[in-house]
Order: sequence, then structure tokens, then C-alpha cells
Amino acid sequence: MNYQEIIDQIKPELEKVINFFDRELAKIRTSRATPSLVEDLEVNCFGQKFPLRQLAAISLAGPRQISIQPWDKSYIEPIVAAISKSSLGSAPIVDKDFVRISLPQVTEEYRKELLRILSGKQEEAKKTIRRWREDAWDKIQGEFREGKIREDDKFRGKDKLQDLVEEYNKKIEEIVERKRKEIME
Repeated sequence: MNYQEIIDQIKPELEKVINFFDRELAKIRTSRATPSLVEDLEVNCFGQKFPLRQLAAISLAGPRQISIQPWDKSYIEPIVAAISKSSLGSAPIVDKDFVRISLPQVTEEYRKELLRILSGKQEEAKKTIRRWREDAWDKIQGEFREGKIREDDKFRGKDKLQDLVEEYNKKIEEIVERKRKEIME
């Protein structure tokens, strides 16, 4: 196995880190409403827990309002209970067959808390990428020790691996910057 094959093996894992990170940040509430704020809320229905997206259609009714239309009227009460227990900071309003959530304005104190959470999630994503780098580097060194790759290929592999890690760290920075702007709006 050459160094390029080892590096190519971790690329899909690094993509998974980026995709997971992006989905996690979508759940952080900013001044704008988004369906991702509620779609993964666990709703206790018929003795089982379901993500809200499996029980209702979720749409936006305005820049700070989410509209939830359950597939069945019997889901309304458990949905309201799940939203009330969540950290959205807003009480759900039942309007016939719909549940509406109006998000309050974001306070300066809450913005600072969101930025702190954002920073923590960013560091976690970078740690995961570093773990993948270390794993690949260990494999490259193992191949060198076994005589399967030459020393100059080992160092080429190290450089290419570092370039790949920097590319994915840059993607994380871009996602964080975009989310930081949303939080500060």
C-alpha cells in the first residue's frame, strides 16, 4: 500500500466530519428560523420516541416563525410537549391543525453563549480531523518500517497528509465564519 492510498482512505472520513459539523451548527439557533432547529426534536408518541420530522411537515411561516403541520391531529399534544421541554426559548402555539413557534429576538448575552458553543464544536471537529491525521501517519510509518514504502515517499506522504488536513481545517473555518455572521445579525 502506498502513502496515497492511505491518504485516500481517510478522505471520506474527513468529509463525514465536515458534514456532521455542518448539521450540528444548523441546529444552533440564530436570529433566523430554520426547520433544522426542530426537526430532530424527540417527540414521545405512543410510548416511543420519534424525531419531529417523522411526525409532521416543518416549514417557515416568516423569518422568525416555524410552522409544524402534524400528519395526524393526535400528534399535536406530544409535539407541543416536546417543544416546551426544548431549549428553543419559545412557547408553541396551537392553531387548528398547526403548531406555530415564534422565536424571540436573540439577546447579546445569548449571542455570546452561542459563540462559545460554536467555538467548542469547532474545536471538536478539528480534534477529530487530527485523530484521522494521526491514524493515517501511523499507517504510513508502519508501511515504511515494513519496507513497503521508501523514506522519501514517507515524507511526501506526510506533506500531502498535512495539506489535506489544512484543506479540511479551512472548510471548518469557512463554516464557522458563516455561522458567526448569522449569529451576529
